[in-house]
Amino acid sequence: MTVHCSQNGSAGTGGVSSSCSPRLRGENGFPMPIKLIECPRDAWQGLKHQVPTETKAQYLRALIGAGFKHIDAASFVSPKAVPQMADSEQVLKELDPPDDVEIIGIVVNEKGAERAIATDAVRTLGFPYSISPTFLANNQNQTLEEAVEVLENIEQKARDSGLGIVVYISMAFGNPYGDLWNVNEVIEAADLLSDMQVEQVSLADTVGLASAQQVADLVGPITDRFPHLEVGAHLHSRPDQAADKIKAAYNAGCRRFDSALGGLGGCPFAQDELVGNIPTETVLKALGELGVELPIRKSLDSVLKMSQLIALGSPSTQVQ
Repeated sequence: MTVHCSQNGSAGTGGVSSSCSPRLRGENGFPMPIKLIECPRDAWQGLKHQVPTETKAQYLRALIGAGFKHIDAASFVSPKAVPQMADSEQVLKELDPPDDVEIIGIVVNEKGAERAIATDAVRTLGFPYSISPTFLANNQNQTLEEAVEVLENIEQKARDSGLGIVVYISMAFGNPYGDLWNVNEVIEAADLLSDMQVEQVSLADTVGLASAQQVADLVGPITDRFPHLEVGAHLHSRPDQAADKIKAAYNAGCRRFDSALGGLGGCPFAQDELVGNIPTETVLKALGELGVELPIRKSLDSVLKMSQLIALGSPSTQVQ
């Protein structure tokens, strides 16, 4: 398919086009590297069976061994809300990640931030914000105003502890609730986050609504307007549309991509069972087709098999 440039020249195309990508190069003149965020936390949290703590730690070690440097590994929320992640502290204690690996921990309030900080393993706090009041109410029992106040407090805790913070603009590409949405609303949200000194923002297509063209039409203006931000894409998709969305985001200036091996999990609010996390292997293949230098070069066959066994609830993730 073809994805057309927007009038400001920022949107993406299915192939490489520097005229459509304002952020293809960094300050040093070299191409900006890809940051690939592997998201087992997002993959696991919707599973009906409980994944053993040891299995989670074993899998995270395998991801690190495969070359992943950025892992969305844990969340620090109410065990009643997300029982799968109730053992996050113990998982990270068993993992004991090396210093050169960024562990992202998702938090929705100050208590969760304190738990994440206390692990000494989390390097970055992740906070879900949204322009959808219904999403915020359903996901974390907050109003828009309350979410901003909580984020300010969490950001201060992160800074005091020397941690980074990434804010996910959930429902960034629309919502199924009828809440107000347009590109300008998302730009205003990014402007608010920029004013709060947030440096990493990830645009989340929480329910997989966006087409490749719509991905380009949002990512392009955001990367244009906020060149100082690290703008990511946390996209959900049907399998047959995933590669086009990744290419559109890349050519609109995105260099940060969230994904999960095998496309496991990721869309509890979607009304289409085929919509989920974009598979990491699809992201790598799509970027490779664009001639991009990939951050992962080792074979992922073994760790992908481990992910499949976890999804099936296998008592062992040992690959024979």
